[in-house]
Amino acid sequence: MPKPGHPLVSIINMEEVNMPFDNMEEVNMPFDGRSKTIIFDFYSIALKRVPDAKIKYGQQMSDFDDGVLFFMAPGQVFTVEIDQDKTHRPTGWMILFHSDLLWQTHLAKTIKDYDFFSYSLFEALHVSEAEEAVLNSIAKLVKNETNNNIDHFTQNVVIAQIELLLNYAQRFYGRQFITRKAINHQLLDRLERVVKGYFENDDLGNRGLPTVTYVAERLNVSPGYLSGLLKTLIGQNTQQYLHQKLIDLAKEKLSTTNLSVSEIAYALGFEHLQSFTKLFKSKTNLTPSAFRQSFN
Repeated sequence: MPKPGHPLVSIINMEEVNMPFDNMEEVNMPFDGRSKTIIFDFYSIALKRVPDAKIKYGQQMSDFDDGVLFFMAPGQVFTVEIDQDKTHRPTGWMILFHSDLLWQTHLAKTIKDYDFFSYSLFEALHVSEAEEAVLNSIAKLVKNETNNNIDHFTQNVVIAQIELLLNYAQRFYGRQFITRKAINHQLLDRLERVVKGYFENDDLGNRGLPTVTYVAERLNVSPGYLSGLLKTLIGQNTQQYLHQKLIDLAKEKLSTTNLSVSEIAYALGFEHLQSFTKLFKSKTNLTPSAFRQSFN
């Protein structure tokens, strides 16, 4: 690769990257002849097509070969599985930038708010041709800026373009939640089964309400991605969804059993009756006792 034009940010043409990355010494890359596990210590935004390789984040393979945008934060891990019997070269680009580039900028404070840096562990962003054209134009501006002589305006200009790219990506992610209905509804069905199984196994009384992280891990998605998807599809984040399921179960027990309110609270994993009453009232505008009386 040519020497970067800027010490903290670089634009890489994917056609210049040799597969299977034989000479990259700057990253940790165990290689078994078929796959490589890679860890960057910098941010990466990549729009690429790798027709003879599969990209794996966490436990999920990338399910789309064309127009895929990947986000990696420092310290995240991904694996490239390569089909060595084929010779098609990758295309696209990567913007790589060190966290020091963000020092004392607005983006340093807000980059953690872009959830797709955690989504990238499990879910790539699929872009249309029109969306890809927008992203390509921004990447070109970054490349042009880093190829020019560095001055005291360079950092602000590059940061502004990266932030613009991230904001477009945020818009595209919102669209993806809506357009990929089949996959999203399959995830909702699996979520229902996970929560139902947890409730039916009496785990509530022993372990309390499942955490957002617990549920997300069983669905092989990140907590941020799951909450974002649910917010788009049903208007609730994961925590609100779990609370609603808990209240639905509480209503069932209050209306169909003779258990006391305290016994129901304990069975649902609450250590204190007051906590159960507070949550129930916040969701129904009634205390558990008042709700039960409404059936008499």
